[in-house]
Amino acid sequence: MGKLEDTKQALVVFGALAFGWLAIELAFRPLLDKARTAMNKSDPTRDPDDEETAADDK
Repeated sequence: MGKLEDTKQALVVFGALAFGWLAIELAFRPLLDKARTAMNKSDPTRDPDDEETAADDK
């Protein structure tokens, strides 16, 4: 009977994680949509690490 209880517990944990993920997705949908849109519009060839800043000139 121990194996059945472990399976039930795993399913409950998995369900709770799935519900939490869904709740976060729904709560932050406008913010996530803006971020995904911005990422899609960004230039994939630009590397921010290659850009020189004013601090690098000192």
